[in-house]
Amino acid sequence: MVARSALAAGTLLLSGGGIARAAVRGRERPAEGAALRLPAPTGPHPLGATTLYLVDTGRRDPWDPSIPVREVMVTVLYPAARADGGRYPITPQMPPRTAAHFARIAPRSNPQLPSAGVDWAATMTHAHAGAPAQATRRPVVLYSPGGGDPRTLGTYVAEELASRGYVVVSIDHPGDACAVQFPVTTSYRRKRIRTTVFRTNPWTQPDVYRTMIDARLADIRFVLDQLELLAAGHHPDTAGRPLPRHLPQALDLTRVGMYGHSAGGTAAAQAAYEDRRIRAVVNLEGYLACPPDQPGEPAPLLPVARYGMNRPMLLLGTDGFRNADIDRSWSAMLDHPGRRTRRRQIDDAMHWVFSDFAALVPQLQADGLMTAEGRDQMVGALDPARSVPMVRDPVLTFFERNLPGA
Repeated sequence: MVARSALAAGTLLLSGGGIARAAVRGRERPAEGAALRLPAPTGPHPLGATTLYLVDTGRRDPWDPSIPVREVMVTVLYPAARADGGRYPITPQMPPRTAAHFARIAPRSNPQLPSAGVDWAATMTHAHAGAPAQATRRPVVLYSPGGGDPRTLGTYVAEELASRGYVVVSIDHPGDACAVQFPVTTSYRRKRIRTTVFRTNPWTQPDVYRTMIDARLADIRFVLDQLELLAAGHHPDTAGRPLPRHLPQALDLTRVGMYGHSAGGTAAAQAAYEDRRIRAVVNLEGYLACPPDQPGEPAPLLPVARYGMNRPMLLLGTDGFRNADIDRSWSAMLDHPGRRTRRRQIDDAMHWVFSDFAALVPQLQADGLMTAEGRDQMVGALDPARSVPMVRDPVLTFFERNLPGA
């Protein structure tokens, strides 16, 4: 169990504190609402960031039969050789178009969130767009977000890992994620933004849930294949956009790990079972089962929980989200002989503490845009000065132990 006293409550994690007016490249601009701040990473390395537009021509889109290929967007965070804010500006958490769709769609799945009063496009990361990478081979860690979430909602953990010497590749799953922004339009996709097909919780629809996990597994395999091409000197970005200098040399694909939140944790665990390129995996509160076909039946275990795995896995959950399906599927994973799986729990927390909502939701509550009850339902009562390190620290420690040399 994660200690409740992991960090003193007075630790400053949010640069500049709380809510601020939105600023772009040092100039204040009129904001549509409150601007939120992400926790600063604590590692020694400055951060670079780039995005890759990857197209799998051998696979049709699982959600839209009119799309003859599978398009995937990823963000790559990495230790930067230098971080010149003039030449390599700080990147926003979400680009404006994505943020506009997020503002409209997110309150549907999380009605505790405000439907107005927040400038989601004003939240900035700590990474410099296109900055040259350090020409040192680094372990690579993939990230898959929660069901319906954009990849950018996992920034605070990804930045911490990158600041500690890892290359972090965050994957969007189009059709699943609430909004994915592409760099180009195509003959089969006339808009740059693609929104989610989900209208209800996929766990309540067994066929939809299985399609979601299968699509994510195929996306993960494809991204790993494309990273291998990148490390070998090929340019996988379908739009042909320039790569940051030294990025291919920064990828050590003999040391690959993965983590994911919720459905992303489910996919990460099963992907590690199926693909031995993934040497270590963290499941942030994802089921290791699929929903039953009939209500009241036990949830059928995924192969990773049914048969076990001989590579290290961390199961990190909360007391607020713990339920019979989590316990049954996680216990099955833990019961395998010679297990290399460990389970830890964060108390006084809820499911979305593993996403950027851990830091953002308390700011919304403090500014009167959310109720205390709504905050507790999403992330729990923990102050971000405690909850943020209680998530980041065990994930970092796990990868330092099992993917050493960062």
